Amino acid sequence: MAKIKVAHYINQFFAQIGGEEKANYPAELRVGEIVGPGMALAQNLGDEAEIVGTIVCGDSYFNENLETATAEILDMVKELNPDVFVAGPAFNAGRYGVACGTIAAAVQDQLGIPAVTAMYDENPGAEMFKDKVYIVATKNSAAGMRAAMKKLAPLALKVARGEKLGASCEEGYIPNGTRVNFFEKERGSKRAVKMLLDKLAGKKFATEYPMPDFDRVDPCPPLKDLTHAKIALVTSGGIVPKGNPDHIESSSASHYGEYDITGVDDLTEEFYETAHGGYDPTYANEDADCVLPVDVMRDLEREGVIGELHHLFYSVTGNGTAVASARAFAAEFAQKLVADGVQAVILTST
Repeated sequence: MAKIKVAHYINQFFAQIGGEEKANYPAELRVGEIVGPGMALAQNLGDEAEIVGTIVCGDSYFNENLETATAEILDMVKELNPDVFVAGPAFNAGRYGVACGTIAAAVQDQLGIPAVTAMYDENPGAEMFKDKVYIVATKNSAAGMRAAMKKLAPLALKVARGEKLGASCEEGYIPNGTRVNFFEKERGSKRAVKMLLDKLAGKKFATEYPMPDFDRVDPCPPLKDLTHAKIALVTSGGIVPKGNPDHIESSSASHYGEYDITGVDDLTEEFYETAHGGYDPTYANEDADCVLPVDVMRDLEREGVIGELHHLFYSVTGNGTAVASARAFAAEFAQKLVADGVQAVILTST
């Protein structure tokens, strides 16, 4: 019996080409080559399948040239003529996850070839594509590569063979909103009592009806004296010095920027712009104050409404950035703000 042919998609980092400095690497087809995580994929596929080629593409190149990159990669997949397309795993890398989801969905829809991918459940690509393509849930970093491949390879084989898949908890993919009726071995009352006993005993248990997890933040007490308060500006609108010196990504940011505005009264077009890729940047590039109101804050400072404007502002692009990444950024620069004596923050968006 002929082996199942697998096409594998990875980014520039896992192809060992480079990191962010190589994120604009164009799409490239390596026929007959197994690259990077493809080794673990091939091992878990066993003798039943073979990787017939690897497609490599830089994360920025794909996301900034979406239509062109998708068309190029679809042509490469046609050339390989696989039985199944596997993308990733992307873990918690936002742009990589979006790329994996986008191209996997395109392969299915436009070429009629089944596809699977894998990423962390908070990756923006998971939310965007979980109802369009099977996405194996992974840990948030490449440390979970071995565990990811143990689930990704069997799922790829099943979809390649056209087999009926079980529930997400059985197959390891992220729930996609589809509900399927099946018979449990034990009746509901018995399962419920067992879960309750496990919970009371402090043991691990898995609920059959998980509730939404809403991130709630308790508000701090109000400032008693605004006229003596040091206020800082923070934005997810991507305002950066002209030229984006820290190369903050337009989507799925991997880092934030810290910028000194000592002596700056107005964020002029000559010196400031936005790096954000999720809204029309025209007005923000003409006058960055409409996203980060330094000019208004300086007026309030001169009028004595506030004590002073902090000399640093922090900026990131919220477009597609994972919640876990945003939380980590905030935890880091919040410590800096506290150390600098900042008493309040105005957080602006788009």
